Amino acid sequence: MDAIEKDNPSLKGVLPKDYARPALDKQRLGELIDLIGSIALGDNESRSKDILGRVYEYFLGQFADAEGKKGGQFYTPRCIVKLLVQMIEPYKGRVFDPCCGSGGMFVQSEKFVQSHSGRLNDISIFGQESNPTTWKLCKMNLAIRGIDSSFIKWNNEGSFLNDEHRDLKADFIIANPPFNDSDWKGEQLKEDIRWKYRVPPTGNANFAWVQHFIHHLAPHGMAGFVLANGSLSSNNGGEGEIRKNIIEADLVDCIIAMPSQLFYNTQIPACLWFISKDKKNHKFRNREGEVLFIDARKLGSMIDRRHRDLTDEDVKKISSIYHAWRGEGGKYEDVIGLCKSVKLDEIRKHGHVLTAGRYVGSEEVEEDPEVFNEKMKRLTIELAEQFKESDKLEKEIKENLAGIGWRI
Repeated sequence: MDAIEKDNPSLKGVLPKDYARPALDKQRLGELIDLIGSIALGDNESRSKDILGRVYEYFLGQFADAEGKKGGQFYTPRCIVKLLVQMIEPYKGRVFDPCCGSGGMFVQSEKFVQSHSGRLNDISIFGQESNPTTWKLCKMNLAIRGIDSSFIKWNNEGSFLNDEHRDLKADFIIANPPFNDSDWKGEQLKEDIRWKYRVPPTGNANFAWVQHFIHHLAPHGMAGFVLANGSLSSNNGGEGEIRKNIIEADLVDCIIAMPSQLFYNTQIPACLWFISKDKKNHKFRNREGEVLFIDARKLGSMIDRRHRDLTDEDVKKISSIYHAWRGEGGKYEDVIGLCKSVKLDEIRKHGHVLTAGRYVGSEEVEEDPEVFNEKMKRLTIELAEQFKESDKLEKEIKENLAGIGWRI
């Protein structure tokens, strides 16, 4: 264990103390180390495919599934992480997740840079986690991929009470905070500098997280994060006023309504928020006074009877809409039932509610050219024929049963 920690300083204090206990079969332990070494540290092909990382990610997902609600505390489904990263495109700068779980946001950010021929040294990652077990999972997840986790911090008080990155101004924030957290110790933080848009209610941390993210953004920074759908319309405890103030500050860039059954830990409907500190950003078109709404609730496919997944095509479809709207190439057009670019005046008319379906509308349904009376006449004739066929089949079944001594 000492040798492993020496080669990977970020794992110091992470691996269990009985990792190399004498009772372990030394031959099997050696074979395991050789296997891990050949996958994680061996030939370029194995490393480029991130085989060990993918295996680790797979088991995280399986464990999250088995653990249900508890599992969701550390694992965000890969398709959601991938969508967040594809949307905000963290090519270069500081990437921050103040509730980082097992580190999936960081891993996907690194993969994004690699897939777009960028340099991994161009991004640096910062994170915080309050659950010690989850923090260890994160450190290991990053270590097996060779990602520096020096700035992934832990304390048992959490990001609100003990912010480990108090002075950080991040270029990108990607996060999946706990939904509707009622035990975030808000009563101890009434005068906190982060509550620029109003003190959040002590019974729900949703808008404490939103304001925490905004506080930690650099002047040109962007944030993409997951929240419960209630954040789009709730007025409880002053949440509506906070949302209004954030909208009027022209920070909301995009809202995405997500399909159901994506998460392991909750059936609560979720949405994605995208915050931009600078909508005039010279890299993109000027989007001042506009918000893009995307309704993705009909996308995705069921991978088992409880869970849905967004395909790579779904992720590309959603992110391409945003990138075209943002002015990165391609032509953006409003599509009824899918997406709409909305001015702040229209959002004001709706009481600063951000529910996507309210703005994108419903898909147009083609008119049925057949006259109602004629259609009913045709359908009743077809139904009568089906009844006759049903009677015929019933008679034949009774006769066959009678032939073997069973009468109905």
